[in-house]
Amino acid sequence: MATPLPEETTAVSRPYLCLKLVGDRVGSALGLVLVSPLLALAVAAIRITVGPPVLFQQQRPGLHGRPFVALKLRTMTDARDAEGGLLSDKDRVTGLGRLLRRCSIDELPQLWNVLRGEMSLVGPRPLLMEYLPRYSQEQMRRHLVKPGITGLAQVSGRNAMSWEERFRLDVWYVDHHSLWLDLRILALSVLSVVRGSGISQQGEVGMQEFLGSDG
Repeated sequence: MATPLPEETTAVSRPYLCLKLVGDRVGSALGLVLVSPLLALAVAAIRITVGPPVLFQQQRPGLHGRPFVALKLRTMTDARDAEGGLLSDKDRVTGLGRLLRRCSIDELPQLWNVLRGEMSLVGPRPLLMEYLPRYSQEQMRRHLVKPGITGLAQVSGRNAMSWEERFRLDVWYVDHHSLWLDLRILALSVLSVVRGSGISQQGEVGMQEFLGSDG
């Protein structure tokens, strides 16, 4: 079981941290304005095809593992089996949901999380709260920075890579993040969305469950 992270930050310059904070707030506010027509169209389509609620809200670990409520557009139904249990993700994701995921439109509401200071435009993706005790101490270091809408792992293979490789890239980003790297990741993220590659592992909607490095 991983131990809690200390209240520390990585060795980065104060100007970079200030620029990142300002860039996150300005970028998210501008982004929300620019994508508002697209979001309105997606919301209307979800209400018509699936029904309310249109937002999927779930607690995710943020900086130092502290929980916050991450926002996404709803891409799955609540379909259940005869015993009342939820069907698998691949059986519940809708056709519209697959399109939204392919274009990463379902992640756009997280611009609001960035504007509120809970996330950053660039950083390790926020995963599930139940993964926290499954991380090694090294993997846990991914929470030394704010989670991001996009990150180094997302432009290096997204969900098609292994968990170990993904966490290795997350920790590398923690140790090397800079303004130049953030700008490069943002540019590569646009290219990754256009290509639509690495959206999921074979046979999965996204990533398989992380069971721990020994799992």
